[in-house]
Amino acid sequence: MLTIKKSNIVEDFHGTKVADPYRWLEDPDLAETKEWGNWMSEQCDAYFEETTTREKDRERLTELWNYPKFFVPKKVKNRLFYQKNDGLQNQAVLYMKEGGKESVLIDPNTLSEDGTVAMTNYSFSEDGRYIAYATSKHGSDWQELHIIDITSGEKQPDHIQYVKFTGIAWAPDHTGFYYSRFPEPGTVSKEDESNFNKVYFHKLGTSQEEDQLIHEQPEDKELMFSAFVSDDEQYLCLHVNLGTATENRFYIKKLGSDHDFTRLLDKQDAEYLYITNVGDTFYFKTNLDAPNGRIISINISNPEKANWTEVLSEQKDVMDAVKYVKDHFVIAMLHDAHHQLHVYKVDGSYVNEISIPVIGSLTNITGSSKDDEIYFGMTSFLSPTTVYKYRLVENKLEIFSETQLEMDITLYETKQIFYTSKDGTKVPMFLTYHKELELNGQNPVILYGYGGFNISMTPSFNPAILRWIEKGGVYAVANLRGGTEYGEEWHKAGMLENKQNVFDDFIAAGEWLINSGYTCKEKLSIMGGSNGGLLVAACMVQRPDLYGAVICRVPVIDMLRYHKFTSGRYWVPEYGNAENPEQFPFLYAYSPLHNIKEGQKYPPVLIATAESDDRVVPAHAKKFAATLLEKADKESTILLRLEAKAGHGLGKPTTKLIDEWVDFYAFLDKELQ
Repeated sequence: MLTIKKSNIVEDFHGTKVADPYRWLEDPDLAETKEWGNWMSEQCDAYFEETTTREKDRERLTELWNYPKFFVPKKVKNRLFYQKNDGLQNQAVLYMKEGGKESVLIDPNTLSEDGTVAMTNYSFSEDGRYIAYATSKHGSDWQELHIIDITSGEKQPDHIQYVKFTGIAWAPDHTGFYYSRFPEPGTVSKEDESNFNKVYFHKLGTSQEEDQLIHEQPEDKELMFSAFVSDDEQYLCLHVNLGTATENRFYIKKLGSDHDFTRLLDKQDAEYLYITNVGDTFYFKTNLDAPNGRIISINISNPEKANWTEVLSEQKDVMDAVKYVKDHFVIAMLHDAHHQLHVYKVDGSYVNEISIPVIGSLTNITGSSKDDEIYFGMTSFLSPTTVYKYRLVENKLEIFSETQLEMDITLYETKQIFYTSKDGTKVPMFLTYHKELELNGQNPVILYGYGGFNISMTPSFNPAILRWIEKGGVYAVANLRGGTEYGEEWHKAGMLENKQNVFDDFIAAGEWLINSGYTCKEKLSIMGGSNGGLLVAACMVQRPDLYGAVICRVPVIDMLRYHKFTSGRYWVPEYGNAENPEQFPFLYAYSPLHNIKEGQKYPPVLIATAESDDRVVPAHAKKFAATLLEKADKESTILLRLEAKAGHGLGKPTTKLIDEWVDFYAFLDKELQ
């Protein structure tokens, strides 16, 4: 047994003394941190060596993963560009199709031997000659931009660094593109490396040092800018965000102008997402005075609010996404946490619904303001993405690409139920399982949730879940408050001081599954990642009696210090900040790290994190594991799975995904006996 040191750090939060004995684990380069991490990994490896189902699961998961995966194409100058994974490739390959001939444009699998370099974004010049694309190494949020001349197939010498979360907006003359980047490391303090975002223009064939600064706001160092060119190619526009807040700002200026941006919408009082513009009239999807969303138009020559026009009013369902195509709006509505597509004219009059044969989720939608056809993908818990092509004028829907699985999916079903949370709120939940499942209270269950950041848990396909349900398990996904399943009000009901509602919703979901005969507490497992890792950790700490096992992935755990690491400060609008005396009490009340009870018997927990995670740093998981080892009843099973050459999940290669699920199922098979 390794002797684990404890420091005597105690912080005063507005009169409350809070000890932080494992703060040294925040330093990944410390010798003690490395020694402790190696010891925890040895314990984890020893645990899995004693399990008996790993090889069988690995064989079956590899079979289930081995199917063609199609992504939604984008049409550029009569060429189609699309990603495809033939089955077990670590990364999807980007193809170009012209005149019926398919060719490989970029194969990210050639960028590293182990598949841990991923292509995370790409953008084409409007003439179809160039592609700018971003790569990420080991799952890092930090990316680099590269250029390929599509005509010659040659990679250009251009190389852009210090970017993350950037868009790539090509200039109409195709001489270069706009992007946003952060300061070069070493030019600012460590804590400011994710501040001072700036917009630059990169001219093809030049070095990054020559890039032209387009916009900065050093007085508001936490703002982030996403640049794009308007549909009519007359304006350079900026979506301006403060962290992950739903509310944003919108700036605009004429392309080629030396004037500063006009801050058209600068109050940050609501969401304003650009849809298109017709001359001086700009169309936005907004939730201003409409939590479910509506479409408004603003004439930039008379931008006062009194002159705004409502084009499409708020509907009963949530307006999740809007695409402008040939004088029409194609709108994805969220109806009880699944998508439906509707077509409206630009004046707001209704045209028709696009009849989709799948009850599921929209994965992506592409189209042009100049063309009447769109491509979109739909997926469900039991079906991989099917890509459709739709022509608006003809109201014609056809399948562009689909996958036939080897497994007989007709033996399984997904149904949606509604249960009641602690405060009486009705919450939807999807259940997927074998059609002949017996409600005998003895079925193993994975209950999955997220509950935050305006992100909806709509149906999505994961081949690993097929293995779970064919083994007799139930996969349950609860649509907790904090998401956007029912609009901004649903989101706000699960953020800041209302965060406990999310945990109450999740706890109530588990209780419903038990009371309805699906499972018992000994066979009920919970799983979540990132903000969902916070969810399952908080629920485990609050209701240790309710669960048979916990899988806590890349979690946010220390709610008093999360904002001090990498991207953490972006989440303050969602969580709050413990340095604020009004927000400290509710953060401290649910922070998993600070609510672990001495001597408590906790359910077996597998905490999974990655050494290269620069979004939610591994220190959260490490401090959680160390505190549980110290305080929990010694019979509690506490495992820390530390993964090398991986990050928060961005671009994770297929081999690592399979390895991860092999361990998850070995853990559940052992603990849900």
